[in-house]
Amino acid sequence: MHAIKLREPGGPDNLEWAEVADPQPGPGEVLLDVAASAVNRADLLQRQGNYPPPPGASDILGLECSGTIAQLGEGVEGWQVGDEVCALLAGGGYAERVAVPAGQLLPVPGEVDLITAAGLPEVACTVWSNVVMHARLTEGEVLLVHGGAGGIGTHAIQVGKALGATVAVTAGSADRLDRCRQLGADLAINYREQDFVEVLQEETGGADVILDNMGAKYLDRNVSALKTGGRLAIIGMQGGVVGELNIGKLMSKRASVAATTLRARPVDDKARIVADVRDRLWPLVAEGAVQPIIGQVVPMSDAAAAHRALEEGGVFGKVLLSVRG
Repeated sequence: MHAIKLREPGGPDNLEWAEVADPQPGPGEVLLDVAASAVNRADLLQRQGNYPPPPGASDILGLECSGTIAQLGEGVEGWQVGDEVCALLAGGGYAERVAVPAGQLLPVPGEVDLITAAGLPEVACTVWSNVVMHARLTEGEVLLVHGGAGGIGTHAIQVGKALGATVAVTAGSADRLDRCRQLGADLAINYREQDFVEVLQEETGGADVILDNMGAKYLDRNVSALKTGGRLAIIGMQGGVVGELNIGKLMSKRASVAATTLRARPVDDKARIVADVRDRLWPLVAEGAVQPIIGQVVPMSDAAAAHRALEEGGVFGKVLLSVRG
């Protein structure tokens, strides 16, 4: 089969479409003929040499994909060869075939087409596990989403609205903020021109839940933006890894801070998240209340162009890599 190989850590041009050995499904796994994968910021970090795959995972990039089941490993039940699915991966998505634990499969929901479905698993599992399963967002609360124009952000806006929350977002341009409003954002804040803490406090009194992709840079301001009892979920480090936390401020609000990652979780833990996503979120996707937002579809063989597009920051939503061109 063909896959995207990384010649050495560095820039996008180090990615090449090359022949590699076919994966084989182990016990409890299925083999997929991949239709498409998607580009995530974790892929950019791995390409740069800053985010190695967890032990036992494929060193091929790609944390999600869609495709058709080609083979069932020993002990797999509930799936059939020929089923169209999408999957959460620890790696290996930038390829024509990938082996994946059966517990990380999801059926393609509703009227979503097979290529588009590749942009769902990583954002769905990330947003749902953090905003709902951990931070327990409920109807009537305020959700603040940093990076509202990205793949995670566009999904989180819709999930928040579907759950009956007031949703605030940050983004860096008027156009991107307008598009966030079209997805349902109630409050759109230009982080280049406005202080999100001041705007949020003035308009809503603060946030009950914050989904943060910035890490250290926003840590203190995020705590300031929380309401009493608020929950901060950190899922990214685009603003650095080391920050100062005012414990007194946190305690006075009886608030909490959690930082999570999805890729390195044990298989059983991922299966638990995927099962909850299938039971509770997938009906919202099937009925169209939450939709995949796709900014670009690029041939997988040209993954370097897709990486450049995401790094340049002009894409709204997800960038997909299609095996079919």
